[in-house]
Amino acid sequence: MIKGAVRSAVSVPLDAPGTRDSTMKDSLKHERMHCLEVWGGNVRVEKHFHTTGLDVWVSCQPHGKAMAGGDVYYLSSCASGRITRILLADVSGHGEHVAGVAVGLRDLMRQNVNVVSHRRFVEAMNQQFSASNGSGRFATAVVNSFFAPTQSLSLCNAGHPSPFVFRAARREWTTLDLASTPEGSRDRPSDVPLGIVEQAGYRDVTIRLEKGDRVLCYTDAFIEARGTDGKLLGIEGLLGVVASLGDVEIHAFLSSLIDAMRALHPDNLSHDDATLVLFCANGQRTLLHNDLLAPFRLLREPTDASRIEAPSR
Repeated sequence: MIKGAVRSAVSVPLDAPGTRDSTMKDSLKHERMHCLEVWGGNVRVEKHFHTTGLDVWVSCQPHGKAMAGGDVYYLSSCASGRITRILLADVSGHGEHVAGVAVGLRDLMRQNVNVVSHRRFVEAMNQQFSASNGSGRFATAVVNSFFAPTQSLSLCNAGHPSPFVFRAARREWTTLDLASTPEGSRDRPSDVPLGIVEQAGYRDVTIRLEKGDRVLCYTDAFIEARGTDGKLLGIEGLLGVVASLGDVEIHAFLSSLIDAMRALHPDNLSHDDATLVLFCANGQRTLLHNDLLAPFRLLREPTDASRIEAPSR
């Protein structure tokens, strides 16, 4: 477990372009995440959830006018609400195959909903993909596990684009990755996409989130987008676009980022599924009644609030 591996800092300008009307841009439905619940899927959605310690926004736009795609996202809350887990995966292939993968990932989220560490969960995901690698299926994924009592976020990256972290105190976006994290073993490849190497190892990076700090996860449609010069943005280019949004109201952040990307080049976000997950530390602690009710909630299965469909392409 490595603490605070960051690079590529970009400060938010105080005089950044003006904020859009948050009453118009905040069309996301705000819901309270229930304890012992798993929500998510692979369908088109724009939603805002409130959990213990975090506010979470999800925007998923499958390619074209499709209702479902290969980007899979899940959000879970444990029996007491202390553990919030966020998964974003980009699954290769399409059709029934993706729907089946989404079901498998949902089941693993449910099985691990009350476990603080996500190491077993990530290894199980890799084994699930490896067991069916005769079909050539694989996925990139990033797993975030937030523990509200300590305000700690643990992140594991399986070949996925590196998330960005915003530090409210410094008004600065940075890239959070594992580049400075020691390799677990030279004989055991680390952090590769799920399903590529059966015995792959996956490292953690752990940081503390203060109130107002944010983390942004995204799929590769955003780094494969082009700037005004026609060149691929890459991670560094996307980081610059994110920082340029400045003081945009957080409820409008995802929609403003999508607008900014499309303004750069007419083809941006039009050739692949495009999914964003933004979460912000809200400083809330676990409520006493949730602590008291947790043992009774453990007597039942986690609530399944997922929606999964086979992509049409």
